[in-house]
Amino acid sequence: MEKTFLLCDCLGSQDIDAPALSKATGLPCSKVYSCLCTDQIGTAAEAMAAGNTVIACQQERPRFEELAAEINAEVPQFVDIRDRAGWHDDQGDATPKMAALMAEQQLAAPAPRVMDVVSEGTCLIMAPPALALEVAEMVADTLAVTVLWQGDYDAAVDPRFDVVKGDLRKASGALGDFSLTFDQLQMLIPGGRGAPSFTAPRDGAKSQCDIILDLTGNTSLFPAPHKRDGYLRADPGSKPAVAEAVREAMQMVGTFEKPLYVRLSESLCAHSRAGQAACSNCLDLCPTGAITSAGEHVAIDPMICAGCGSCSAVCPSGAITYDAPPVDTLFRRLSTLASTYRKAGGTAPRLLVHDDDHGAEMIRLYARFGAGLPVDVIPLAVDALAGFGHAEMLAALGCGFAHVDVLLSPRTERDVIEVQAEIARAISGTDTIRLIDVADPDALETALVTETAQPAHDTLLPLGTRRQVARLAGKTLQPEAKVIDLPDAAPYGAVLVDTDACTLCLSCVSLCPSGALGDNPDLPQLRFQEDACLQCGLCANVCPEDAIALKPQLNLTAQAFTQVVLHEEEPFACIECGSLFGVKSTVEKITEKLAGKHAMFASSEAAKMIQMCDNCRINAQYHAQNNPLAGKERPRVRTSEDYFSKRKDH
Repeated sequence: MEKTFLLCDCLGSQDIDAPALSKATGLPCSKVYSCLCTDQIGTAAEAMAAGNTVIACQQERPRFEELAAEINAEVPQFVDIRDRAGWHDDQGDATPKMAALMAEQQLAAPAPRVMDVVSEGTCLIMAPPALALEVAEMVADTLAVTVLWQGDYDAAVDPRFDVVKGDLRKASGALGDFSLTFDQLQMLIPGGRGAPSFTAPRDGAKSQCDIILDLTGNTSLFPAPHKRDGYLRADPGSKPAVAEAVREAMQMVGTFEKPLYVRLSESLCAHSRAGQAACSNCLDLCPTGAITSAGEHVAIDPMICAGCGSCSAVCPSGAITYDAPPVDTLFRRLSTLASTYRKAGGTAPRLLVHDDDHGAEMIRLYARFGAGLPVDVIPLAVDALAGFGHAEMLAALGCGFAHVDVLLSPRTERDVIEVQAEIARAISGTDTIRLIDVADPDALETALVTETAQPAHDTLLPLGTRRQVARLAGKTLQPEAKVIDLPDAAPYGAVLVDTDACTLCLSCVSLCPSGALGDNPDLPQLRFQEDACLQCGLCANVCPEDAIALKPQLNLTAQAFTQVVLHEEEPFACIECGSLFGVKSTVEKITEKLAGKHAMFASSEAAKMIQMCDNCRINAQYHAQNNPLAGKERPRVRTSEDYFSKRKDH
């Protein structure tokens, strides 16, 4: 059954053209109401009771959800066309943007993959003595508390929680599964008369807990502490911050669903081969330490991963992909927004990418108290701002957006997105990709002031992997370009070989993780397919002659998909049978260095073996005098005659 959009102009504070929206989206729209959340709430109730309703309001979402529960109706869907579109001081028409936002809302997103996390409420409290006791007494009836005490213990024994002394040497894990290692650990002995005593100190003591409440004010136990589930940290001098941390801790009891943010394909990972290091982009950038080396590939701890998306943006092979939601869902959103905007009469839309917290609040404040977003600026909320990499930026331009702005938040991983923007600018050949770093809604107005023109290129349909979409966007945005120079961090490029130094040992071929480097089984050749190269650097690392260098670039010609010969030499002909084997220059060089100079090749006959193929060399060794492969004379084969000759009755 088709959904119906329930429209409201919010007390006449915005202009909504219902027929135009219906025509542009192909979806039925109601007449425009003025106060669906108050005076006309009965109309909203009737629409929700009928089902398949989308309410064009986000501010009053809780009110409508309560109404749905009250009338036993299905909770409707919501879309915001007021803060993001209708509230603006621009003289233009916001109908194309409203239509684009409504069409995007109708896209079905796959359900995220999740795993269950169980927390039984065992909590370690780390705080100054007075604060530790105060907090422990507050949460003792809800959580199973252990207080890590500093100094002499002179308080009364409280049977509701445990007290230990010692130094926390190491902590790992996340909500529901923290592992702790203590030195000088002493446990409070509750019995006896007088001052409480402690057990003898013990080093290397291990324990576990579900929650860590860190109120010490010292250095965090983990990198990016705000991204570590179950680790609550607050300034002990701030009562509101302490109270908020305590409140959160008391709610962390039960079974929770942890999203699985990324998907790892180990076979595609170019981390290392044969103990030789290669790509470490994700390892270097992961803010939480969730990614570790696991031999020839990396491993991702889903309990620690906070879903920032940095790893998926910098992964050259696509071994790590963001999966909450998948990248193809984002590509569909970009295509739908741009195409619907044009269908509704818009010409040169601009894209404003933001997160669901800082960016969304900036837009709400800007709309209510400022000028509001211009009518040609379409906001796009993403879960992982750092995961909006060069492929996504290029896809947006290729879909028809004239400009792409990314509104950074205070917690955005800037070192990732800045490099991605630089790569996107190089491939697009324009400066229409910007990073906006402002914290004031009024400053957002100034940042969005820019001149735009209708894109002159054809629009693309972003299908395929991130690498495929980036290449397609490059050909679309720079149709005349053949080879585009890229910055050093780019995952596309060529391999340069010093032919004077290369001996065609082919160690690079055997270890290339993507198959970009290959050989010829019939001739001594080193071949290369540029489209498959990840610029991981493994070939340069393993080359014993230091004959390989990398050149970041994007080859947009068909030659990138074919194998080209980087280096070849004349093969050597076996002096016995004439079959071709090895490299002529290499065989001659080895002969020059070993013949008559090494004990194994002291005689001329032995030296000739260097110039023989495998089969001829074995035959020569077998038939040579003092054959090292020869054994004793084989014993005579025993037969039945030997058996019968020894029988006395025969």
